[in-house]
Amino acid sequence: MCGIHAVISSAPIPALPVELKSLLSHRGPDHFGQVRRALPFAKDDSEISLEFTSTVLALRGDHLARQPLESAVSASVLCWNGEAWRVNGQSIRSQNDGELLLGILDAIDVPTASSRESHILNVLRSVDGPFAFLFYDAQIRRLYFGRDRLGRRSLLVHAAEHGSSISFSSVADVPAASWKEVEASGIYSLDLSTRLATPQGLILDTRVTKHAWIRSGGEDMVSSIGHFNTALPRPGQEPDLNSASEMLRHWLCESLKLRVLDISEPPNPLSGLDVRVAVLFSGGLDCTVLARLAHEFVPCSQEIDLINVAFENPRQVAINKTLAHREAGDIYEACPDRATGRKAFAELKSVCPDRRWRFIAVNVPFEEAMSHKPRIVSLMHPHNTEMDLSIAFALYFSARGIGHCYVDKPDWEPTPPVVATPSRVLLSGLGADELFGGYARHEAAFKAGGYARVIDELKLDISRIGQRNLGRDDRVMAHWGKEVRFPYLDEELVRFAISSPVWEKCDFQNPSHPAVIDPAKRILRVLADKLGIPGVAREKKRAIQFGSRTAKMESHTGRLRGTALIS
Repeated sequence: MCGIHAVISSAPIPALPVELKSLLSHRGPDHFGQVRRALPFAKDDSEISLEFTSTVLALRGDHLARQPLESAVSASVLCWNGEAWRVNGQSIRSQNDGELLLGILDAIDVPTASSRESHILNVLRSVDGPFAFLFYDAQIRRLYFGRDRLGRRSLLVHAAEHGSSISFSSVADVPAASWKEVEASGIYSLDLSTRLATPQGLILDTRVTKHAWIRSGGEDMVSSIGHFNTALPRPGQEPDLNSASEMLRHWLCESLKLRVLDISEPPNPLSGLDVRVAVLFSGGLDCTVLARLAHEFVPCSQEIDLINVAFENPRQVAINKTLAHREAGDIYEACPDRATGRKAFAELKSVCPDRRWRFIAVNVPFEEAMSHKPRIVSLMHPHNTEMDLSIAFALYFSARGIGHCYVDKPDWEPTPPVVATPSRVLLSGLGADELFGGYARHEAAFKAGGYARVIDELKLDISRIGQRNLGRDDRVMAHWGKEVRFPYLDEELVRFAISSPVWEKCDFQNPSHPAVIDPAKRILRVLADKLGIPGVAREKKRAIQFGSRTAKMESHTGRLRGTALIS
């Protein structure tokens, strides 16, 4: 994980603002680096100035790879924010991916600009994993930038009004309407060898070229990853949930191996404590399955933290008059996600007795939440709705990871110790609902138009997940020097999920299955049963903002709509 930033300007570039430097350093606390270039024009004395900035959170390899990365061969520059889990289909889990990629990008000296560009694009297209990047190729004086196919890492762009400069950043220091998220639908490039003639004079040519991830795919292609299976069940055809759940287990395990093994030990570890993986833990189906399977790969010498967040919501306290007259601890224990979290924690302890789990109960008073609100609003920009804010509140404080620690007993205690998770890797269950039909609207779609309507909803959900969720989530959680990883959104697992028959993912045609109550995400519920967590298999879906009670914290009536803009 890194913070990356670049400015391309036809005028001298001022020093990086103090606030922006601080925000980037929060994302990458292990190293801060800058590289500058000046590109003169042949026909006059003017030049273009380039400034690249990177901060580094070191999680891979046996050394700190200082960024921006510079090529000794071509003088090219790479700012890399993310994880390349596979390149050309080969796993590179234990290597430093940024250094490896720069070496591959600069591996050949090609005779023409077009062949050089073809080589660069082919390398970037071969990468599986979450990433955002800036790559200045000095050989052809072109800047390439973008986000991965699903948009799991943040990258914003801002073009100056009169074309004098263009800026890129993982996060915006001063939220303004001109900062926009780079779309995850392709790789983009900018020719730095030309300028435009205008009435005001020659200016930087900021016209961007888009290079598609794939040349063609058809209407059933999803996020340039694979084709969606649009087949419908024949009359009387039953899902093979046993085989489907075993295939899901295989791909989920393969995904988790990449994400939980070979993680560098956090700097300045506490004596006798080794925690390298933490789970954003509501106690629901998606995250608990991740925790249960992570147990099979994380060495038993390491603890796994389960971070569970609950908020003091004045509106909810007012509704439940009994809480208003009881101790403050009861406010948090009454949150739905706290109850399910404790039950799931107990179930994990029972099925995995050799693992030392730590349940971290993060309690957020209303006043503390409001004191952090300006920072959260700034981090999630350009997202700016009340629903964005309610989700961001929960993710922000979860990623901070400070709360009351429970190890031996799952039940509430009056004076548990307060701890801060040392883990710099967070596992999130995001993506399971979009892939396997977990939202209430998926069941509503089935009732309205059968599986054909469900297919339409699922295709839409997975194709827009980067636009709706992932950039925002990355900015909010990375602020604490943590990297959030999404095992359900591994490319290979996504290919499996979208190519599977819809009725083997969500079994709405058979709502009263004898073994598993809820038809939503039934494939995952069957897997949870097999993993020995039957209580979790039967938990209903609950959105994070309702489970943690961040929804409408500032609305006394509860009538504020989630789509309303933040006031």
